[in-house]
Amino acid sequence: MKRIFSMQDGEARRTDPKSFVVRGVMSLRNAVFPMVAAFFAMRDTSFGLFTAIVAGAAVLSISSLMSYLGWRRFTYRVGEEDIRVEQGIVSRAARSVPYERIQDVSLEQALIPRLFGLVEVKFETGSGGGEDLKLSYLPEAEGERLRELVREIHAGETAAIPAAAESDIDASDPVQSEAAGSEPGEPLFEMKPPRLLKFGMFEFSLAVVAVVFGITQQLDFLLPFDIWDLDEWQELLAGPGNWLAALGPMAQVVGAVLASISLLAVGVATGIIRTLTREWGFLLEKTPRGFRRRRGLFTKTDVVMPVHRVQALEIVTKMIRYRFGWRALKFVSLAQDAGSSSHVVAPFAQAEEIAPIIRAAGFEPPADSLDWHRASKRHRFDRMVIESTPFVLVAIVVAVAAPVVWFGLLPLIGAALTIVGNLYGWQFHKHALDARQVLSSDGYLSPSVKIASRVKLHSVEIVQGPIAQRRGYATVNLGLAGGAFAMSGVPLERARQLRRSIMESISATDFSKLA
Repeated sequence: MKRIFSMQDGEARRTDPKSFVVRGVMSLRNAVFPMVAAFFAMRDTSFGLFTAIVAGAAVLSISSLMSYLGWRRFTYRVGEEDIRVEQGIVSRAARSVPYERIQDVSLEQALIPRLFGLVEVKFETGSGGGEDLKLSYLPEAEGERLRELVREIHAGETAAIPAAAESDIDASDPVQSEAAGSEPGEPLFEMKPPRLLKFGMFEFSLAVVAVVFGITQQLDFLLPFDIWDLDEWQELLAGPGNWLAALGPMAQVVGAVLASISLLAVGVATGIIRTLTREWGFLLEKTPRGFRRRRGLFTKTDVVMPVHRVQALEIVTKMIRYRFGWRALKFVSLAQDAGSSSHVVAPFAQAEEIAPIIRAAGFEPPADSLDWHRASKRHRFDRMVIESTPFVLVAIVVAVAAPVVWFGLLPLIGAALTIVGNLYGWQFHKHALDARQVLSSDGYLSPSVKIASRVKLHSVEIVQGPIAQRRGYATVNLGLAGGAFAMSGVPLERARQLRRSIMESISATDFSKLA
């Protein structure tokens, strides 16, 4: 029995007519800064304002024309076996993607398309390199329908959800369009404003400082002096500097502390703003189709990750948040992570919040009874030697060339820190094997754990470099779809034991019968 498609499917269709308006607005947005820069560059000429107006009108006209032609020449067909896209204004290009090659279907709404009730539908093939198929832009109800269609085909069902008639659903109404494609799900993880605020405080960022510096560099002609002239800076700071020096050492220290606090406040505020805009409304649900994650304030994303396509898990953290017990959980999926399609399913959570998500994905959290094996002590020693040698060489050069011999002690401090770091970090560099999983842990300032299912691994490779061959350890590379899994410094006999155990799990599995 053939699947039932809508009447429009199989025919060449264009994206929503409002999409070329959205494209034009977004392309014009990218041209605003060059136009403003050109105006200020020509502001001293008699035709500066006239030239800016003419240039702006020309850019607007060309942008609108190209957006309209691009929309007219872009068509897509939804067939029974594949989705076909044809595009190109002068030369035509056609691309067909079979349904079995589509790993995930995600919906993304940037701010401008969202105002028009449109959504970008992204068919992820997992091939990377910009090979994913995108339809920009469709009504929300149509985007939901296409996603449901691909789900039905992957599930092997005989009937797909028919297209919703425009008279029945208002695609610009987020409530109606959400109801058209939603399905009941079990909430697994949610971040409300208090959690987002706390998360943002750990996302310290000085990106705003970099942006201001970049704008200053591009628009330096608007400043009253040359920012690269050190003499002008000295003259500018001479007055405040003399005034601050007259207040005494204590006032100078207080001034430095206040400046540091101000910079810290800017970094924290930037982190909070970035986190709120990216993670606003974060909700992870377990649905009959898999994991559904929704997030975003200005750019809203809605991603569904089928459970059977989750190949491995990563529990990661950062240096400061690790001390407070905060971690992030990430899925390693057949569809590679890219931008808004990132498969982070719990960005800021405690261990007890992550555990239910791990079990829902068919894995088990690391148990206290696991038999962890650390890396070879020979590997630890070799790493200390290799990483500390450059510091020692620099120390010798500095001691010979510097007028004061003790200057050579400074690089030795770096060598000592490297040695201490390797000695302390060795206890976190370990791996384990249980009946169903292989686990690897690394990092001492911000430890991370990777968990992979033994039956979903493709291969096991033992690699030894010249030093490892003589020292009796190896790196074990596990073939993992959608990611990488490597364990370094494993004693050779242990590496061979791992290969035998994992290959037994792989060879004992009939992959043609896996769901």
